[in-house]
Amino acid sequence: MKFKDEYDLICVGGGIMSATLALITKLVKPELDILILERLDKVAQESSAAWNNAGTGHSALCELNYTPEKGNTIDCSKALEICTQFEVSKQFWSFLVELGFIENPKDFINPIPHHSWVKGDENVAFLKKRFEALKDNFMFEGIEYTESLEKMKEWFPLIANNRSEDEVMAATRMERGTEMNFGALTEKLFSILETEFNTPVYCNEDVLDVDPDHNVDWHIEVKNTKTGDKRFLNAEHVFIGAGGGSLLLLQKVEIDVKDGYGGFPVSGQWLVCKNKDIINQHLGKVYSKAGPGDPPMSTPHLDTRFIDGERQLIFGPFAGFSPKFLKEGSSLDLFKSIKNKNIRPMLSAFWHNLPLTNYLLHQVTASFEDKMNNLRQFVKDAKSDDWKILTAGQRVQIIKNDHYEGGKLQFGTEVVSSKDGSITCLLGASPGASTATHVMLEVFEKAFPDIINCEEGRRKLQNIVPFWKNDFDKEEFKAQLEKSEKALGL
Repeated sequence: MKFKDEYDLICVGGGIMSATLALITKLVKPELDILILERLDKVAQESSAAWNNAGTGHSALCELNYTPEKGNTIDCSKALEICTQFEVSKQFWSFLVELGFIENPKDFINPIPHHSWVKGDENVAFLKKRFEALKDNFMFEGIEYTESLEKMKEWFPLIANNRSEDEVMAATRMERGTEMNFGALTEKLFSILETEFNTPVYCNEDVLDVDPDHNVDWHIEVKNTKTGDKRFLNAEHVFIGAGGGSLLLLQKVEIDVKDGYGGFPVSGQWLVCKNKDIINQHLGKVYSKAGPGDPPMSTPHLDTRFIDGERQLIFGPFAGFSPKFLKEGSSLDLFKSIKNKNIRPMLSAFWHNLPLTNYLLHQVTASFEDKMNNLRQFVKDAKSDDWKILTAGQRVQIIKNDHYEGGKLQFGTEVVSSKDGSITCLLGASPGASTATHVMLEVFEKAFPDIINCEEGRRKLQNIVPFWKNDFDKEEFKAQLEKSEKALGL
């Protein structure tokens, strides 16, 4: 392979984020030189890999943590925000289909109903209140609510069968939900970059350091993981999208905004069904509520998946602890991340999140049968022989300075950037991949303000993603939804 000395943009990490940013940049400004560097021997092997995430097109159609109860009301603002962001992603993918760059979208996206399901008087009251708050919003048109056991048997028989009429339960259903294979999508996006835009994607290349340079903006040290050879590259812009590994690289970059950031790594596991007869009894995603005091990432769900052409059934997630920041990372990652300027926020965040620590201790010590008993809250007659444990991806939750608490554990994603936007870094986790287009448009705005301020640049972006920087009403939402669903085969 032959490297150039200088690039307009270097993306660190071969996941959905780098692929999305690079492709948006090429669509808007094809003459820019872009390079993608991946530490592993293939792209999409960490957070973007199909088995490493839930595969839910996070659109807030069923995730109850996006509609918290505040007093006597349901706060729908986060749900509407996430729903819009997922539609932005669908618009980008459908644009690629219309260009002929993607031939078979079913390789990565499929229609599947999204359900919320709860038990107990208090939770049923919450779900009904949530339904009432959402049903008249055009973004949730078609949402259904039921307390009928017979209806639940139609929607998700594997869960509803073997239950009595005495059980207090409720459920909602959204038909337009999706099941995502972000690994397959990521591979398609990188293939488009290589074949249509002559953009190199180099694997087995580990970025060791990023330093400012007076001739160009950034000087990048890279090591080949197979040969050990080192090289130095120059770039006007750098994007760090290396999943959990982003924090460690950001800490080496000489920008003040990085100070105070820390990370809390959380590993995950799924129960995966081995019995095809059981797999075929369930078609949908069913999300319930996290337990009292449990973090949002613990929300239990029973999901149909389509991976490598096969229908699958998973339940989880089950959290664990590992000091690694990546699934293929080092056990020293957490310790390497501790610096003088983030010790106080990390200790403070730990102190203020003792329930999370207790939750993780309980999860780490749980046996296979303990996990099966959690599954039996969903599938009453689940047999241990029909299920196996599979290790999912590694997540690093953000810890940052907080004026009042000293340090705060933050769920979600955050873009950290230099003042001039020449270097950007994505930290955090869920909803991550589902909102990749929205997040990368934010990165694009920071990195290329000259393009954003140009009429031609804005026109191209709005052509790619009609909802970008645009307010929309019911009719426009419906028209764009129908357009993207037709292009994506939904």
